[in-house]
Amino acid sequence: MSTAEAPPRPGGVAPVAGGTVRHGVVRPWLRMLRSELGLIFRRWRNLLLLAVLIGIPVLLGIALRVSVPRGGNGGGDGLGAAFLFQVAGNGVFLAFLALTVMLTLVLPLVVAVVSGDSLAGEASAGTLRYLLAVPAGRSRLLSVKYAAIVLFSLISCLLVAASALIMGVALFPVGPVTLLSGTTVPLSEGLLRLLLVVLYVSAAMAMLGAIGLAISSFTEHPIAAIAAILIIAVASEVADNVPQFAVVQPYLPTHWWLSFDSLLRTPIDTTELTHGLLSIGVYIVIFCSIAWAKFSNADVTS
Repeated sequence: MSTAEAPPRPGGVAPVAGGTVRHGVVRPWLRMLRSELGLIFRRWRNLLLLAVLIGIPVLLGIALRVSVPRGGNGGGDGLGAAFLFQVAGNGVFLAFLALTVMLTLVLPLVVAVVSGDSLAGEASAGTLRYLLAVPAGRSRLLSVKYAAIVLFSLISCLLVAASALIMGVALFPVGPVTLLSGTTVPLSEGLLRLLLVVLYVSAAMAMLGAIGLAISSFTEHPIAAIAAILIIAVASEVADNVPQFAVVQPYLPTHWWLSFDSLLRTPIDTTELTHGLLSIGVYIVIFCSIAWAKFSNADVTS
């Protein structure tokens, strides 16, 4: 037999030069991911939500520029009040304030819409069974869906931060950043800390996306899935502010969302950040496992 052209091996995988077998796993996965991202970003509903994410920091910056005088002190109670007075002295803090304000409802709403629609929307439209007809496997399809949710969450948070940063530069003084602990750091370090905050908030939204993916695997009605995700997020935030629930508060999904304020202090409280990231990671693992267990054994008829 000539060695120039060998027959395909069992399973349909042909050998290539050098005897290396090309499994063809990464490229098909990336093609599916690009297709999924294209579908997400072509929907007018999602584009409108992204526009809202960009517009709210603009309105927030204008409102603060009109109402808050320059050179505000660091007084006030709570994280939001601290950010409010810091904005007047440095426009970079508008990005931190925007993320804090929008983390309570707007960002969860955006992530809930995309994650709740991920599987339930396909089932409702009757396209899920056609996706499964492609020899990609349910696990691969589920991983692509979740990866798209994570990337959408990251892009959403980046858009909020970028929009707020642009407005902060346009409306307020910008220079060395005075942190919540009173320490002043160079502008470059302040922007680095802003990037770390964006990544932390994105991780929190990825956790909510995992919850949404799991809920979406149980229903064929995307509106019901979206509503359930929002109810969980709002109920967790409410319970986190009720003293009677102090025992369970550290285990609530939203409890550690605002722990990114540790990045705005010197020294950085790595213990609180570690607890937050650990909580986020545990929730992601649990709910992605639930989604996989349900979806891998589901009888898809639509």
